[in-house]
Amino acid sequence: MKTPLSDRLAAAVFVLSIVVLSVVYGAVASVRGWFPAPQIELAHDTIVDLALFWRNDLGLAPTRHLVPAAENDPDRGYRPAPGAEPTPGFVLVTTLGDDQTNSSHLVQMFDDGGREVHRWPVRYESFDDEMSPRNVVLHGMEVFEDGSLAVTFDVGNAIARIDACGEPMWVVNGNYHHSIARDGEGALVTWRDEAIVRLNEETGEELSVLDIRRDVIPAAENEQRGYLELRTVSLEEVGDRTVYLEDPLHPNDAEALRAEMAVAFPMFAPGDILFSLREINLIAVADPATGRLKWWHHGPWIKQHDPDFQPDGTITVYDNGTSTGRSLIRRIDPADGRLSVVFEGGAEEPFYSWRRGKHQVLPGGNLLLTEAERGRVLEVDPRGRLVWERHLPWDADRNLVVTEARHVPETFFGGDLPDCRTQDAGPEGGGD
Repeated sequence: MKTPLSDRLAAAVFVLSIVVLSVVYGAVASVRGWFPAPQIELAHDTIVDLALFWRNDLGLAPTRHLVPAAENDPDRGYRPAPGAEPTPGFVLVTTLGDDQTNSSHLVQMFDDGGREVHRWPVRYESFDDEMSPRNVVLHGMEVFEDGSLAVTFDVGNAIARIDACGEPMWVVNGNYHHSIARDGEGALVTWRDEAIVRLNEETGEELSVLDIRRDVIPAAENEQRGYLELRTVSLEEVGDRTVYLEDPLHPNDAEALRAEMAVAFPMFAPGDILFSLREINLIAVADPATGRLKWWHHGPWIKQHDPDFQPDGTITVYDNGTSTGRSLIRRIDPADGRLSVVFEGGAEEPFYSWRRGKHQVLPGGNLLLTEAERGRVLEVDPRGRLVWERHLPWDADRNLVVTEARHVPETFFGGDLPDCRTQDAGPEGGGD
């Protein structure tokens, strides 16, 4: 018996209604984070992650630590520019461990002639037994006059201080990440989750905490200052509730204004914290005791990193320029908001890292730069001309990611370089 047309139409309308409702619910669920959107997103991210990095996770190749090289040249390494004068001193560079040091990560130190003079094995497995060393990236690094280092990791679970041989002096577990900076008063400033923390540099003991969501945003709201800049791009209104989106801020750098530099910044006080929130293109200075914002600026940088106080009363910023194909080093004067460009790459000296990145203004005005997503460290002079560059090659067309490079003066270690009698500190004169 043939089904009446009206019954078939009703069935079709019912099915179509279910499809429309499913699509509408799916769209709303993806925005609101309702079931099953988070589960689907997690499954998708897991599949993509496995597809990209399964060789890394099986120990076949460190694909989580590799980036496309700026040029296809298997012999690339350390290259000085003819006639250029490197800034005297030493440069420390973070990279991946090797068979020689039997470590998951490594920090190498080179003299101003490009020769390796010391190396620190960084054995993440000695800090944390939860995360695989293959899946964490050495990121933050701070160096001490006694030859020890403090280190943090991307997607890791520890901050640690190690001696010149790589042996732990202290370890604190937790989601410490991105930058580490000494405050000149015996403390390290770094990030734990979305909080800026100060740790005793001798013991790792936590001294103070400035939480962005708990302390800084409410303080800005109470003063009617700066709250909208944070709120409108980082929060979502759901009825009468305020819901934070996933990683809406992405904090990636923090440093304290040192006492010896405070005279150049009369609007701030010694110990005030300069920090960077990547996702909202914001850098700001806050009172660590109250969370009150004393100054802030959105852009023109895009997904920036590494704002630094400078002795002339300005702040320099690593502008990644994500999706533009060009990264810049910018300068801003917090007194009047005046902006300028310190360095930009060009046809002769391309410069671009869509994420990560560090810069350091050196004595004499040269710049030390990391092109993190191309695995390159370079020094340029005040006119933007190359002084030297160092690629960290893995194979013909890939480099090892480099997250940090740090220059220290010739006298930093008091005349005696870090030494470790229990390991080979690397071949004499071996710059590459």
